Amino acid sequence: MTTHLVIRPIESGDEAEWRRLWKAYLAFYETVLPEEIYALTFSRLLSGAAHEYAGFLAILNGKTVGLAHYLFHRSCWHEQSICYLQDLYADPEIRGQGIGRALIEAVYARANAEKAQEVYWMTQDFNATARKLYDRIADKTPFIVYQKTS
Repeated sequence: MTTHLVIRPIESGDEAEWRRLWKAYLAFYETVLPEEIYALTFSRLLSGAAHEYAGFLAILNGKTVGLAHYLFHRSCWHEQSICYLQDLYADPEIRGQGIGRALIEAVYARANAEKAQEVYWMTQDFNATARKLYDRIADKTPFIVYQKTS
C-alpha cells in the first residue's frame, strides 16, 4: 500500500478531527479541559494573529492522524522571535511511521520562514517513545521546568 502524508495548517472545517486528536493527547497527560477551552483554543489556532497559536494537522491517506500547536514569541536573549512547540500528537496506531517527525519538521520550516532563532518544546520524562525521536532531531537541554498555578 502506498502512503500519502500531507502536513497542512489547521482549517475551520477541521474542528471535529482536531478535537478528537487533542482530547486523546490530553488524555495521555491525564488532563481534561472544559468545553470553553476547546472552543477558545480552536479559534486561536485559526486567528492568524501575530503572537497567537497556530497549528498543523497530519493527514495520512486521507485520515487525520496527528497535530502540532506552536507559538512565536519574543525572547530577551535574541533579537528574533523564538518558536514554542506546545503540543505534538500522533495517533498511537500510526506511531513509528514518521508522523511526529514530519509535524516537527513542518514547525521547523515555519520557524525558518519567520526567521525564528530557535524552536523548543518540553515533554515529560516518562514519554520515552517521543523522547527517542526528540533525541535524534534536537538537542536536549539541562533546564528543569518550574511552575506555579494560580
